[in-house]
Amino acid sequence: MSGNPEASRIVAAYRKVLPERTRYRISQHITPEVRSQVKRRISEVTVVPEKVDRIRVRRAARRRPDLFTGPDRRAVTVGHQPRAAFVHRDLTPLLARRENLDAVVHALEEADVDYFCVRGLFDRAATVGVADRDRHRALRALARLCGDTPGYVTPLPAGETREPRFCEPGYTTAVWRRAATASVVRLTWYHTDPDAQLVLGVPYGCDVEFWTEETPGLLTAPRRNRVTDVIPVEGERVEASDSFFTRLAPAGRDPLPPVRTRAEFTAPRPDDIDFPIDVVYTWVDGSDPEWLRRRAQAAGEAYHAEAANAARYLSRDELKYSLRSLRMHAPWVRNIFLVTDDQVPHWLDTEVPGLKVVSHKEIFSDPSVLPTFNSHAIESQLHHIEGLAEHFLYFNDDMFLGREVTPQDFFHANGLTKFFQSPANVPQGDVSQDDVPVSVAGKNNRELIESRFGTIITQKMKHVAYPLRRSVLQEIEEEFAERHRTTMGNRFRSLDDLSIASSLHHYYAFHTGRAVPGNVRYTYVDLALPDTPDRLGRLLAGRDRHAFCLNDTISTELDLEGQLALLAPFLEQYFPLPSRFEKR
Repeated sequence: MSGNPEASRIVAAYRKVLPERTRYRISQHITPEVRSQVKRRISEVTVVPEKVDRIRVRRAARRRPDLFTGPDRRAVTVGHQPRAAFVHRDLTPLLARRENLDAVVHALEEADVDYFCVRGLFDRAATVGVADRDRHRALRALARLCGDTPGYVTPLPAGETREPRFCEPGYTTAVWRRAATASVVRLTWYHTDPDAQLVLGVPYGCDVEFWTEETPGLLTAPRRNRVTDVIPVEGERVEASDSFFTRLAPAGRDPLPPVRTRAEFTAPRPDDIDFPIDVVYTWVDGSDPEWLRRRAQAAGEAYHAEAANAARYLSRDELKYSLRSLRMHAPWVRNIFLVTDDQVPHWLDTEVPGLKVVSHKEIFSDPSVLPTFNSHAIESQLHHIEGLAEHFLYFNDDMFLGREVTPQDFFHANGLTKFFQSPANVPQGDVSQDDVPVSVAGKNNRELIESRFGTIITQKMKHVAYPLRRSVLQEIEEEFAERHRTTMGNRFRSLDDLSIASSLHHYYAFHTGRAVPGNVRYTYVDLALPDTPDRLGRLLAGRDRHAFCLNDTISTELDLEGQLALLAPFLEQYFPLPSRFEKR
């Protein structure tokens, strides 16, 4: 099935109608051609619900044209229900969260209702506390707001700590009758981009909690939060950075105005991360004639066909979309360093603050080994980047963030890094010419770890952004100096390579008490496999993976056109808004 928007729609419809177990059984008994016919037939059937969606949107717009129409909003469909959404050209999850928080607190301030921001359990949603004695005034103010703007409401019971998934129009009276006795009420305003490819709704809403005075002089929370369940009725009011209330905001660099809270919620916690975190990318354009000339003139060759395969050097503009994923899902990143062989993507704006292009010549301790076409060699030198933070994430350009992540997903506040082991094993036995490069490096890593610590590496690492520390990388360079120099000097993938950044760092740091296993929701997609369109459709429909990798090691230049036809619409739909690093 071709990789285009129509194919994506067909795949999405197929997955929506048939459970995964049923799809699997079907795949065991029918040919791919017949499966394609089934998918197209199902997509034709689902046209009817799409027509119903459009009818519902038109009806909602006729009933409340003041909410659904205007230069700053448009109608969208969420779960087959019409929703009015505000349009933003620079939409991010952090922006949607703050817009919803600001709408709520403005309404409360207009009604002279006292409130305080709470360090809740959610990073995507804001939480505001209100004394239960002010419930009726607060609800009247919020109902009035939802009648004037397209707000949506979700009443929640006491003690509920799961993120809600549904909401009801706030311009109806029935939902406010239920809210009158609810312990928590989530207010949501939908936000979208100009083409409505990205819609941010209920997960980014603002919860209003009603704190009760069960004990005279004390307010008690209706559910758990990260700090305290009880505060004095007449406690100290302060203003604080929003980064106290969402780990998505950059600590110490929050560009937004402070918020009102209580002093109890501003005390630093042991798990708060306030150290800077940078990102490093390595990138190559394998179609660049000058780069191809340097590669042709370089002495030596890769030991294995996969190591020399053109797929390792093909550029499908993945970097552009990986940077978009950072913009959307990791706004706490400080600086980004792009390590290249004196190459710059044509679309990249190198003058934007927070981005620096770094030449191989600037980081190799022995520039005489350049040029190099070995990613293991390049990765061995990353800690030499001038100005790089002690803690950083290393991305390949085919790695993406699929949803919001926090610094705590990759690091502990005491400086420990996390690593993400793959279920795939490092093959047993000695290094062989028949081993693919990742297995060769894994075996070499295993030899070093066994000789130094007496344990045997058995697992590879997931292709997730690698959390690294400069000091650990420097220590590895000194501890295994000869093997490190050898890896640096190998112009092509070789039988004595180490994979330092992607594997050895994590095992060495673990054995020296500086790293621990972590866990993120992750998907790996091999672009050379025939089920790629289905897997991309599932990723796009779910948007529930913290990270995913779109990798390929066996394709050729001849496959590039077909892969671009598949990837371009997927990446553009998943990450529709440009990052600030793209030329305008």
